Formats: sequence, structure tokens, C-alpha cells
Amino acid sequence: MDSGRPAEAEAVRGTTATWADGASVHLVGRERELREFEHFLDAPDGPGLLFVHGERGSGRSAFAQAAAERLRARDHMVLPLVCVRGDQDRPLLLALRAVTAVREHRSVNGHRSLAGRADPDAEVLPAVEAGERAALADALLSALAQASPVAVVVDDAQYADAASLDVLGYVVAQRPPEARLVITSVRHTSEAGDSASRRRRDQAVELLTEAGAARKIILPRLTRPQIAEMVARRSQAVPDPALVERVLGLTRGIPAAADALLTGWSRRDSVRIADGHAFLAASAPVPVLPDEDRFVRALHELGEPCWTTAAALSVLWPLGRTAMTLVAETTGLSGPEVADGVRRLIAAGLLDELPGQDGGGPRGWTFRSPLVEHATRGRLGPLERGRMSAAAVEALWAARDNADAAAAPHRPAVLVEEADAETYLPDRIADAGVLLDRDRAVAELTAAAKALHPDPEDRGMLRWFRAALSLIEDPAARELALLRCVKAAWVVGERPTASRAAEAILRDPSDVLPGQELQEVASIQAVAAAAGKDWPQLSRMGSAEWWDRLPLPPEAAVPARALALCLAERWQEVLDLLSRTGAVWRTDPHTRLIPELAQAVANMVQGRTDMLARILDAPPEPSLPPEMLYGITAGYALHFLGAADLSGAMALLKDRAMPPEALPPGTRFLLLQLQGRWDEALALARFMVAKDQTFIAAPQHHLFAAGMAAILVARGKPAGAARLIAGERGNSNGPLETFLDVADAEVLRTMGRPDAADHTLRRGLREADAHGYVYGTDELAAALATVRAETGRADAAATCLWRLEELAGRTGSGRTRLLYLLASARVLGQGSDAAREMLHEAVDLARSRGQPFETAVTLSAAAGNAGPPELLHEAYELYGETGSLLRRFHTRAAMREAGLTVPGRRQATAENEQLLATLITEGLTNRQIATVLQLSEDAVANRLSRLFARTGLRSRTEVVSAMLTGNPLTATDR
Repeated sequence: MDSGRPAEAEAVRGTTATWADGASVHLVGRERELREFEHFLDAPDGPGLLFVHGERGSGRSAFAQAAAERLRARDHMVLPLVCVRGDQDRPLLLALRAVTAVREHRSVNGHRSLAGRADPDAEVLPAVEAGERAALADALLSALAQASPVAVVVDDAQYADAASLDVLGYVVAQRPPEARLVITSVRHTSEAGDSASRRRRDQAVELLTEAGAARKIILPRLTRPQIAEMVARRSQAVPDPALVERVLGLTRGIPAAADALLTGWSRRDSVRIADGHAFLAASAPVPVLPDEDRFVRALHELGEPCWTTAAALSVLWPLGRTAMTLVAETTGLSGPEVADGVRRLIAAGLLDELPGQDGGGPRGWTFRSPLVEHATRGRLGPLERGRMSAAAVEALWAARDNADAAAAPHRPAVLVEEADAETYLPDRIADAGVLLDRDRAVAELTAAAKALHPDPEDRGMLRWFRAALSLIEDPAARELALLRCVKAAWVVGERPTASRAAEAILRDPSDVLPGQELQEVASIQAVAAAAGKDWPQLSRMGSAEWWDRLPLPPEAAVPARALALCLAERWQEVLDLLSRTGAVWRTDPHTRLIPELAQAVANMVQGRTDMLARILDAPPEPSLPPEMLYGITAGYALHFLGAADLSGAMALLKDRAMPPEALPPGTRFLLLQLQGRWDEALALARFMVAKDQTFIAAPQHHLFAAGMAAILVARGKPAGAARLIAGERGNSNGPLETFLDVADAEVLRTMGRPDAADHTLRRGLREADAHGYVYGTDELAAALATVRAETGRADAAATCLWRLEELAGRTGSGRTRLLYLLASARVLGQGSDAAREMLHEAVDLARSRGQPFETAVTLSAAAGNAGPPELLHEAYELYGETGSLLRRFHTRAAMREAGLTVPGRRQATAENEQLLATLITEGLTNRQIATVLQLSEDAVANRLSRLFARTGLRSRTEVVSAMLTGNPLTATDR
């Protein structure tokens, strides 16, 4: 070997670790292995060689980097080397590079070369060319002795030559005390198909280990909690369990695969953050790994027949042993070529054998990582994938039909138990398409999709319905199939798809679909526009001209138009339309469901509740289909909950035999909020935000955001509540923002801005009055009266109290009556006999309504005025049930002021710290925190110092990181 040749010089000196100068990283899931490494360093008389083994993507290089950092921290000079493919064919190359690296280190640090030689390579290169291992070993030992403390870290030693490993083993046995070697290499669980050179290298490693000259660390796959920690650190949020399960299922815990998956999702904005929690977006596709990914690169490097075999197996592996035959049939490879491809794929750690029973050979083969399987299948063209899928379907159909063995010699085909038996066959039918018998394919796709309904995990229902539609040629059957696509798209949340399919039906309906079905399709079209916040389109749908252009029967068009007017909040037009067209929509129970609901809601918005009561007094029509009864019951329950009438909603559900768990997500959120089950409400709300399922029809349109904001404020997250409200505002064509104004005012009050809260509430009342709105104005008026009373403007609150009293008498609402009592008592002030009487009534009324947070607010107002201060204890417990940290904090202050003992001192301290950390995570300054907590800035600074001292956290940044990732308030792993 001539060191003067550029290629040889690069091989000797140029291949250093790319991570050598990398930043410090936290290795998720490798804490135990790093502790093992620390023990290795702490044992001066122990072995000087550490082998780090792991499969491809296990994080060997990252572990080597972390090991190098710890060695540097112990004053070792770290010399990183990386082996590359082809090094195994160059004997003693790694040993030569190690000698060169150590000597260059000595030269840089001012040491003279051995024996004063100017060119140490002149000594060792001839030894390399002659294959003199002993000479290389002596040279390396001599260099290490003069360079200690030093550590040579070799990454990817699976590419190293066996002779060099032999030299390193000898050197380690004779090494200087302060010299260390760390070697990483790929080690798959299966050794099938290893080459002779690989076996020699592995034998050398095993001999070194068994002889005590080396220690070995195996990097296992990540567990579910470790995957959760990885997602948390990547997203700076608490991961949803379903997201963690999805990552684990697609990657099987291989760190690099999990990292690649999360990277792919993040680039597509598929990981959504809601209230500090990370979710996978609805219908988020699995990303296809890019060509530069390590797994894809490894597959390409194997060449043929491995690539073709892997591509075919990505479609066919669930068929077990039959897959081998079908791979050959569909690719043109011979049986031996396929077998060779499988053997090499196993050796490369890309495939695993599925062990058979009783030594009968493998049951089949599966990809080690489903993500790699997906990436491989994603590189197939549609024709290739269709041909392979058709072969799989025909094999399974033949097995099911008990085909003659002579006609189908490779049958029967069965799915291995590791395959998803529910989705595999319909997925393959969908891919095969026209290559199969159309009628049978349509029948099976339709049956499979119906069986999967409602498919909350989006496993394939909509895709299969659409695939069936593409195979149907008969116009009437196509329209029915298109209708199924409309309903399926709506169920899984793909509203644009549902809208387009619905419009296709409405433009040219046939006699196949009755008026009832057309009315449902038209209603979906209207609701889809509202859910997509296409307010101009919704406004157009409220006009007669829009519906006149469609060839729809009146019994379908009129209810849908009324619904569009409701969603656009044109309530008087709703009443006018329905009063003119009663003869059209009163014809049968099915047709009148939406119009009756629309009439009741329009009247309720304008302050008339008698129609709603009359409709609900009548029993439901028994001839209605269950899905219609469900929809209408859920609609009326929403209006009860929107009016904060929990008892009315529960009575309705009981009367209609509907479990609360069956309510739509938005309605169920409101139910949980009123019940005080706020942890469950927030969990559902985060899911809804991440999955884009927050739509609620007018007039409750903004109740979801307002309700979630109210919970956040009570829990010490005013900034998060403000962001949520701001995200819902800003569309002048959209629904009135009455409930947003109420929630916004509460945020402003909490942040010490009563004048801004007053302005917001007055604006909300003006807008409501301008639109003839009564619904929700009781909340606005009560909040405005409270703000004015708190700022010493009791006279200005009189108008609000008059409005509240009038509304309570007109609507008979218990919530409005309670608001009137509380606001009046606040305006009258403490010491007033009238105020005490009102608060006594308010306490009784609140307790009868059975809503924990509402009751706690009432008790807090009554304590010390209408009743004994011990009422604060009851309020304190109720705030605890809802997790209202900020309200609990203020109640503790009120209890101390009243001379009451605060129960649970340790718990109170923990809650104070949690609340402080929450406010820090909100991004509030000390001054803002002082305002929220009603303390001085000095008091806040002292509390912050105590928090740092107790937890060991050193900065606001560390507090925020701990909170966002769901970790306890303790010191980070440093």
C-alpha cells in the first residue's frame, strides 16, 4: 500500500465519524446501557474493549457519540473512526487507520514521533502490505502508550476486516491502563445467510468476549414507554396513547425507524398539538421513506433479486409459504432466485422468518419493520401492485371456494396470524381493481366496508367503498354506491370528499334514491359548507335560487334550505320559509324532523321556548329508522346542554334510551363539562381539535371553544385560552361570537384588564341585539354586571340586571335565574339583606342543578355574606373535583382570610407549584403571574426560587420542557 496514492490516503485518514463534533443529545431508552458503559469506565482493571451491538437503526452511532462525550468528560482524547462498506476486503485497514489516528493526535498535541521518524507511515505501511499483524499491534500499542488517556471509538465495525479485529483484540489484552476501545457493529437477531467473512469477524468478537478481553452491550428495541418519551421530546408535548401505539406498530420499536416516521409526519403537519398534547391528524397517511433513508438504502444496496423479491413480499407476505410461489409467478424470478433473495433479506435484517411448529420450517416471512414494508410497497407502480394483489386475491378466493388442487396446485392459501385478516383481502381487492371479477369484487368490498363502519381509525371503509364505486358500471347501482361514499366520508371526517360526492348526486339524481335519501344528501351538503366555514356558500344555499337549479323534489329541498338558513343564523327567514311551506314538509314523520327542529331552535334563539317543550312532550315516531332517531335526539340534547340545562339533557337521553357515551363528540364535550368531568372533557377536546372534529352547528357554534377556554382559565392557562379564542374569531360572515365574548371577557378579567372585558361584553350585546338574538345574552349581561360591580360602577350594572330578570321570566331558564341572583348580589354588595336572600336562593338553585363548577362558583360568592365561611370548604372540594387549580388557589386565600384552616397542606403546596409551573409554561412574566394570582411580584419571585430549589430545575426553560412533555417537576437527566 502506497500512502502517496490519494485513494489510499483517504482510506487511512479521511473516514472519520460524522458525529464527532455533534452536539450533546439525550438518548431515549438507552439509560440502562449508558449506566453499563459508565461501569465499564469505572473499572480500571476491567476489559478495555467494549462492543456495542444492535440491529440496523438501533442507535449504535448515537450511542457511540454519547460514549465519546462521557470519555471526553473523563479527559480522554477521543478518536472516532467509521468503517464503510468495502473495508472488509482490505486487510488491516482499520488497524492502520487506528495507528495513524493515534499518532496524528500525538503530533497535534506536541509529542515526538517514535524514534524521531518524520514519516511513521513508512514503518507501518509495509507491515500492512505484508499482512504482519504483530507489527501493527506493536505499533498501535506503542502509540497508545504515549497518547494515554485516549479512546478509539470505531463505528459500523460490521464493515471492518477480520485481521484488524484480531489486531485490536490483541492490543486490548496488552493495552495501557488509560486506553479504551469502543466498537459498534450491526448484529441482527438472525444469522441466516451470513458470509464466511462475517462469520470470521463474529467469531473473533465472541472469542474476545468469552476470553474476558471485551465487554458487550446489546441495544434492544424501544419499549412503549420509551417510544412515548421519544414522541414527547420530539413534539414537546404529551403524546396521545394512540399516537404512541401507531408509532410502535409501524416501527416495532426500532429507534431510527421511529425517528424517520416522526420526521415524515412532522414534514406533512400530521402531528397536531392541542393543549400540550400530541395527536396524529385524522386520516394522516403513513409517509413513504425517502431514497436516502438507511433502510431503503440498505435494500437498494442488496440489488437483485433482493429488491424485486422484497417489493413482491410487501404485497404478498401475509400469505405465508404461498407467498414464495406467488412472488415467482408475478415477478418472473425463478424459485431459487426468490429463495436467495429472501435469504439475503433476512441476513440484512430487513426480513424475519416466521417460525413454524415442530421444526417444520418457516410459516412465512414478514418485514422486520412495517414502515419499511410500506416504503417498499409504495415504490411499486399501480400496475405491478395490482397484478400482485390480484394473484393474492385469486389465491384466497380459490382456497375459500375449495378449488380443485389440479387446477390450483399452489393452493390452499391462508393468511398467517401476524397479518391483519380484516383489512388484507379488501385492500388487495381495491388494489387489483379491474383485474378481478367485478361483481364479486364489488360485493366483497361493500361487505367489508359495512362491517368496518364507522371505522374511527380510518382503516379502509371509505377507500373500499370508493374502490367498489370505480368497478360499478350500472348507473343505478353507481348512484347507490356514491351515496354510500357520501355517508362514509362524512363519518370518517373527510367533509370535502363528502360534499363533492353529495353534489354529484344532487346535480343529477335518479329515481333510485327516494326523497328521504335525497334530503339527507342535501343536508350533508349544507352542513359540510358550515363545517368547512364556507360562509358565503352557506349563504347562497339559503336562497331559493340555489335550490331551484337542482332537480330535487320539494320535500328534499325545503328542509335542506331551512337547515342552511339555520347554519347561517338567519332565524327569522327560517320561520318565514317553514310557515309558507308547511304543506310540503309536514307530509310524513321523516320529512318533518329537520323542519320541526329548525322551528324550535329559531324560536329558542329569539327567546321563545314553548315550541321546543311541545315537540319534546310528544313521543318519537316509532317508524323512523334508528339513525334518524339518533340524529334528532342528539340535536335536541345539544340545545339543552347549550342552555346549561344538564338535567333536561339527561332526562331526554333517558327517555330516548340513548347512553351519553353515544353522543357526538362536541355534544359529549359539553355534557362532560357541565358534569364537572373536566379531565375527560379536555381529553376529548384535544382529540377533537387534533382530528378537526370541533364543528358544532349554530347557535351553539362557538360553545366548544368557549367551554374549553373556560376550563383552561380555571386551570391557570389564560394565555392558552386567549389563543384558542383568537383562533376562532375573525370571520365577519360567520356565526355570532356571543359565547366567545363571554370566554374572552373572563380571560381579560383574569389578566387584570377589566376595561377591555367591559368593551368586549358591550360589543357582544350590541351584535346580539342587532341580529334579534336572545340566546346566550344572559351570559353576556351577567358577566358585564359583574365587571362593572368589581370596578365600582354599580349604577352602570342596573341595565344588565333588568335584562337578566326579564330573560329569566321569559325563558324560565334555571341558568338565567342563577346568573341574575349572583349578579344582583354582587351589585348590591356585602351586608345587604336583599343580597343575602338572593344568595341563599342561588345556593339552593345551584345545588339542585347538580353542576360542580357552577355550584362551587355560587358557594364562593355566598360565603361570608349569605352563609357561613365554611361554604368555602365545600367550594374548595368541588373546585378540586374539576381540577380548577387557579380557582383553588384563590379559594385558599379566601379561606385563610376568613380564618379557616386549609386542608391538606402538602397537597396545597404541590398544587401551588403546579400552578406556578403552568403559568410559566403559558409564557407569562412575573408581573403577569402576580396579576393572575393576585400577589406581589416579590411574592412570585420567592415562589419561583423555592420551585427551582425543590425540583432541581435551573431555569424557566427546564420547567417548560418538563411540563410540555408530561414529566414530573424534578431535575432533568443531566
